[in-house]
Amino acid sequence: MKMFPSRTAWVVTFALAMASLPSLCQAQQKAAPSAPQAPALSQPPVAPAQATPPAQAPTPAAAAPSAPAVADAIPAESKLLKPIAAAPDMSPWSMFQSADVLVKAVMIGLAFASLVTWTIFIAKMIEMSLARRRLRRALGKIGEARSLAEAQFALGAKDGVLPSLLGAAMREARLSAGISSDAGIKERAASSFAEIVRAEARRIRLGMGLLATIGATSPFVGLFGTVWGIMNSFIGISKSQTTNLAVVAPGIAEALLATALGLVAAIPAVIIYNHFARVTKGYLELVSRASGASARLLSRDLDRTHGTSHSRAAE
Repeated sequence: MKMFPSRTAWVVTFALAMASLPSLCQAQQKAAPSAPQAPALSQPPVAPAQATPPAQAPTPAAAAPSAPAVADAIPAESKLLKPIAAAPDMSPWSMFQSADVLVKAVMIGLAFASLVTWTIFIAKMIEMSLARRRLRRALGKIGEARSLAEAQFALGAKDGVLPSLLGAAMREARLSAGISSDAGIKERAASSFAEIVRAEARRIRLGMGLLATIGATSPFVGLFGTVWGIMNSFIGISKSQTTNLAVVAPGIAEALLATALGLVAAIPAVIIYNHFARVTKGYLELVSRASGASARLLSRDLDRTHGTSHSRAAE
């Protein structure tokens, strides 16, 4: 009877122990994660010191590459803001001033040749216009003349090719007085007329040879200046050791300016020469008409003289 209550107490105790076992396990699981926090709470000064460096370490690493980037960005902006260099003055006068001495001499010579061309053009235009007008007027005056004396009286004391022809005819008639051969007189007079016509042709063509020379040689003179200038440009390229167009262009432009001046001098000279060749041909035809008119007047005088002598002989 005494053993029953002890067994009952032991069974109750065992049952209570088994019932409390799950709660103890859960308590241990809850206590396990909280255990590491104890040192952290126990050492508050050390934990922030260890946690702060890893958090601040990326900041210098990120700032380090940003410094060169800013340094690179500043020159790029300065390059964009850098003022562009002014282009060189490429006007003809500036190119002439910066040209070589020999190229300058060529340009001056070609400019002088062009000036001579236009001077000859103006002078010859005035001369040819006056000469043609004077000769036409003189031919009109002697158109109704019956003798050399009448023709000279109609013209008066004037200079010109027609008065010279009439004077040569009268001089030959006076020098050949008493000679019965009219053919000899006419032949000698024709020789004098030919000399006067040739002299007039030489006078009227004065200056045309210079036009022909300028028209034929100016392009080659300009080409010589161009070759010399381009040669200097290539020498400058070799010295500067660059093929930049900004370095090459001024010298080549100066050289080509010499060729341009050569063409400016040659083209008008050729055109003016051809024009005066046609005008001179027309004027020499008028001179030939004047020579023929003088020869006809001389022939009339000779026939009239011989007719009078024959009539006197018949009487």
